[in-house]
Amino acid sequence: MAPHRYGLVRRRAGDPPQRQGAWGLVRFVLACWKLNLAGAMEFRLSFLMTAGMMMVNNAVWILFWGLYFLRFPVVNGWELRDVMMMWAVSAGGYGLSAVFFGNAYRLASLIAGGQIDLYLTQPKPVLLHILISRMSVSAIGDVLFALILFAAFGDATWIGTLKFALALLIAMLLFLFFVVAAHSLAFFIGNAEGIAKQLFSAFLNFSTYPTGIFRGLGRLVMFTVIPAGFISYLPIGLLREAEPLFLAQALGMTLLVTCGGIGLFYAGLRKYSSGNRMDLRM
Repeated sequence: MAPHRYGLVRRRAGDPPQRQGAWGLVRFVLACWKLNLAGAMEFRLSFLMTAGMMMVNNAVWILFWGLYFLRFPVVNGWELRDVMMMWAVSAGGYGLSAVFFGNAYRLASLIAGGQIDLYLTQPKPVLLHILISRMSVSAIGDVLFALILFAAFGDATWIGTLKFALALLIAMLLFLFFVVAAHSLAFFIGNAEGIAKQLFSAFLNFSTYPTGIFRGLGRLVMFTVIPAGFISYLPIGLLREAEPLFLAQALGMTLLVTCGGIGLFYAGLRKYSSGNRMDLRM
């Protein structure tokens, strides 16, 4: 397989968005999202069942935590409302990332299979184009589930709603670019789909347990190597009462993970070899 001349490809992929302007790129993204949703809604019964089953799956965990807090009302400073909002932030952040940037969760298989050739020839930013080209239907159930939890347990004031929106944005970016970084390992080690799924599972699990139950090495890992602690602590450090130090750390980690994921993808793209696929994307 002949390597791409990445410098030339990057120039071609990067120049047109500058000529068409930021608004043209926004319209392109919105058009992709619209087409993804239209495709999902074409089979409405399947769509409703898939999204509904994800909501039921999440509700089982909420029932578990509800029964737990009936017996133990406070656990290391965490109350039932805090855990419900933790699930709202975690489910909502993951759901938004998978709905709007669904290809992030299959990026390793696209790389290993040589299926990103198509995006390299298009006059759009490569990573953005890949990410927005697919929508996870089941993740819509996660987003709806998060909104229901917020309506039931959240602070419905303007300030509370804005804080919840910020928490969702932080969680979405952490989920998205942690997954992009994990899947970009495929550029360097070949088929990294297995290890990427394991890293994502660890990230997801850490994000759905109160940080107060972790001590020592486990707590260190969840705030550094697998920074899911910045998601699971948001109900305490932002939604209950904004803690400036934690919020600054969360925003800093979000920026670091975002830049790291993008940087690792494009560093790996320089090593990418064509799969010589003859695909067409309208």
